[in-house]
Amino acid sequence: MLLSFVLEFAQSFAMQIVGQKVMYDLRKQIFAHLQRLEMSFFDRNPVGRLVTRATTDVDVLNDLFASGMVAIFGDFFTLASIIVVMLGLNWKLALLTFSVLPVIALVTMEFRRAVRESYRKIRVAIARINAYLQEHITGMAVLQLFNREAKSTEEFEAINRTHMEAYKDSILAYGLFYPAVELLSTVAVAIILYFGGGMTLHGAVTVGTVIAFLQYSQRFFRPIQDLSDKYNILQAAMASSERIFKLLDAPAAIHDPAKPQTLPEPRGRIEFANVAFAYQAGHRVIEGVSFTIEPGETVAVVGHTGAGKTTLTNLLLRFYDVSDGAILFDGADLRELRLRDLRRNFAIVLQDPFLFSGTIASNVRLGSAWITQDAMRAAAERVNILGFIQSLPGGFEEPVKERGATLSVGQKQLLSFARALAHNPRILILDEATSSVDPETEFLIREASRRLLENRTSLVIAHRLSTVQNASKIIVMHKGRVREVGSHQELLARRGIYWKLYQLQYKDQETSVDRVADERVES
Repeated sequence: MLLSFVLEFAQSFAMQIVGQKVMYDLRKQIFAHLQRLEMSFFDRNPVGRLVTRATTDVDVLNDLFASGMVAIFGDFFTLASIIVVMLGLNWKLALLTFSVLPVIALVTMEFRRAVRESYRKIRVAIARINAYLQEHITGMAVLQLFNREAKSTEEFEAINRTHMEAYKDSILAYGLFYPAVELLSTVAVAIILYFGGGMTLHGAVTVGTVIAFLQYSQRFFRPIQDLSDKYNILQAAMASSERIFKLLDAPAAIHDPAKPQTLPEPRGRIEFANVAFAYQAGHRVIEGVSFTIEPGETVAVVGHTGAGKTTLTNLLLRFYDVSDGAILFDGADLRELRLRDLRRNFAIVLQDPFLFSGTIASNVRLGSAWITQDAMRAAAERVNILGFIQSLPGGFEEPVKERGATLSVGQKQLLSFARALAHNPRILILDEATSSVDPETEFLIREASRRLLENRTSLVIAHRLSTVQNASKIIVMHKGRVREVGSHQELLARRGIYWKLYQLQYKDQETSVDRVADERVES
């Protein structure tokens, strides 16, 4: 008993460690693989589904390695040992006892089919539940604003019911399987009593042999029942592993070339050469786009919503690959450069600012240890947010909650601006960078931008023409094509699309921004 205690402790401890290491390795591998996948993959797969793969599905595999695997091998070993002993005692009576095994095999196959299908449905339902919760908790403000609580509860109830029904199917399968094995084991005992008793009367076997067979038959069918119980863990693990490895096997459509080109001293010249792209096959977002951005030049891209402006930055950073044509960086096709070498030349401020949980400093640095405290302060000062940061109790170490929940949209936008500048990029991309700020904050950013964009290649995408009138060159996009190219004054003189945009919005914006400027001068 003492030896059993020591060995069982060693087994339990070892298998739990194995299970935890399996979870650690799988989660690390899943997250690393997700970071290599292209943006189109995340367009197709909800966040909740991917979170399920790295959490719930991996937990199920831990159950298999921590407890199920050893028990399954133990049951198989017990079965094999009993079969050998029974054949050694009396092979005729042993074969009669084993005559019920084909029926058990058929029952097990049907049970296996039903349970596997139900566990697949369970995994799908769990992924849907996680995806729905993630989406609706993130959008809780909109949900409450439009009084969608009752409707959302109804939708969640339907998804939750699907999960429950899938579990009911597996419960039904187990409810039928256990009595079936019990019935067949009783049939085997009856066969031993009938034929063994007859053989005993004729002197073919002893009474002790028949009693031994009865004892062994009871021990023979117990592991089969135990295996059916462990089959629960095994099927759940198979369903989870199927989905995990489907994710890990998803190829990265955008990756480093086999023989990448190197740019020892990048200058930052960008050329779009007859570029076309479609997010979905057969529906091109941009077509025949060609233009050049010279080093140190500030180029603005304007146009109506849906004209393809943001798509240009997605292609430039190789979040997606072009369908036709090519994008050249210092004369080299982007597809011939390492992703890391390409993207280290860029910094971008997006229309929708994103902050991570952590501190203000960690959101500015984003893991770049070479950015000093002085560099952060300088970047924050140049975008006019240093005063706000210093007013916080923790300064740069002030905690930032998920998605920057405690900060205003304008403050998050300015922090994103400081993050981009702290990395001192060769090329700065501003994608609707002032769309979420008030006129006074916009004026501050415009004031800082005049200094920041000097001697730096810049691509500015904006709806507000007040932010682009000083650009070296303005590109006007319309329905996925480049319609006009020129300076602010040249485009106004043409009285084309840019002139119409100017008439629609610029005068009102000019009035509001100039009013803010006058107020600052007076103060």
